[in-house]
Amino acid sequence: MSKQHAVLIKPISIIAHLLLLNIIFFGFKLDFYDNLYFAIYLNITWLIIAYFVKLYSFSRTIKITKVVTQFLTQIIIFSLTVFSFFTFTKSEVAIRHITMLLVLFLFAVMLFRALYFSALRRYRIEGGNFKKIIVIGSNGGLKPLINFMTNRSDFGYKIMGVFSDEKKPELKYQKTNKALTKNGSGQLEHLGKIEDSFDYVVENKIDEIYCSISEVSQENMNKIIDLADQNFVVVKLIPDHQDLFSKNMYLEYYGYVPVLSIRKLPFDKPVVKFFKRLFDIIFSLIVIIFVLSWLTPILTLLIKKESKGPVFFKQVRDGLRGKSFMCYKYRSMGVNERSEKDQTVKDDLRITKIGKFIRKTSIDELPQFINVFKGEMSVVGPRPHMLSQSKLFKKVVDKYMVRHFVKPGVTGLAQVKGYRGEIETDEDIINRVKYDLFYIENWSFVLDLNIITRTILNVFQGEDKAY
Repeated sequence: MSKQHAVLIKPISIIAHLLLLNIIFFGFKLDFYDNLYFAIYLNITWLIIAYFVKLYSFSRTIKITKVVTQFLTQIIIFSLTVFSFFTFTKSEVAIRHITMLLVLFLFAVMLFRALYFSALRRYRIEGGNFKKIIVIGSNGGLKPLINFMTNRSDFGYKIMGVFSDEKKPELKYQKTNKALTKNGSGQLEHLGKIEDSFDYVVENKIDEIYCSISEVSQENMNKIIDLADQNFVVVKLIPDHQDLFSKNMYLEYYGYVPVLSIRKLPFDKPVVKFFKRLFDIIFSLIVIIFVLSWLTPILTLLIKKESKGPVFFKQVRDGLRGKSFMCYKYRSMGVNERSEKDQTVKDDLRITKIGKFIRKTSIDELPQFINVFKGEMSVVGPRPHMLSQSKLFKKVVDKYMVRHFVKPGVTGLAQVKGYRGEIETDEDIINRVKYDLFYIENWSFVLDLNIITRTILNVFQGEDKAY
């Protein structure tokens, strides 16, 4: 499959799904095997639901959580419509037969999608179905993008080089996999100044242009956009690495006037709030009843045996919309006056022997499920900071307070991405906020499950900043 044949990716999936659907439902000699009306209903229903669910809206960078969410939504709605057909037509077909066929179809489609996308990714790694791109600009905000594209060759991006008005732009990347780049030196090739890119795009049939917003003048930006429109090239703008956008935005029109509007967050929807809260209650009750009930008495003996003081450490933290609450943890330090101001550092002398163990395994965080049950926290969300930290960080990091639009979590996306524990540099907190904002804007139940699973795995694998 060449780049020109990429348009076949969607039709192949649609045709394969419909073939599986008809083979499974009409390959068995059941009462409805020759029912033409049911066959039409089945195929049209699948396609209509797929259209609204966007099951076939493929993207190279689509996340697995979104793929799973779309697929589960498709299957659930489709199953309901199938059962509805027999309810309204008063058919005597056994429910167990329909259920068996739906389950069989579910596994068949899952197997096909897994094999199909696996083959497609392998083909891209070998150099097929790729897109040729150029980078315009050389600021630090482009580095994560370059690292991503050079190390994830399965997405099929081939970086031809960089155009920049700087004499010696340094856009190095950390190469961990086979990279689809012009050279293998660990640095992109400098192809010339920004104005040189205009002819290069046309001569080399470039597919996408990635521009640094801060380095391209308005005049050159207009030229790039006009060039792209005339040659069917996609232009994407990359903000400076210190810019953090708090919300997704979309364009709408008031008459003929374009207006950039801020999209509502997933948590603004009442149904999302309800089900997330329901999940929090159920999950926290399971932990409280089946873990804290027997673990607390054991830790009480161990903690008090080593140092005097309470079993639980309570500290005021920032919560939803900046409202403070009392956050619970198992005490891992000797009683001291600095606990409200100073964050824990590596080899902190305040930490007790049992404290080192429970911090390394994250057991000290388990009492926060009491906060979850009380409604002050959620199982997954941005980690709550001390009041002194919040006061400092909101002055240093743009959009820092946006992370308080949702309840803080026992675990979060930033934590499973490696940004937990001690904040040593500005980059630590900037990246933590970046992942927190991504979570807030792109929440899904599947994403929550993914974060919980990775958190549990990290407990057993160990983390560098778990101290």
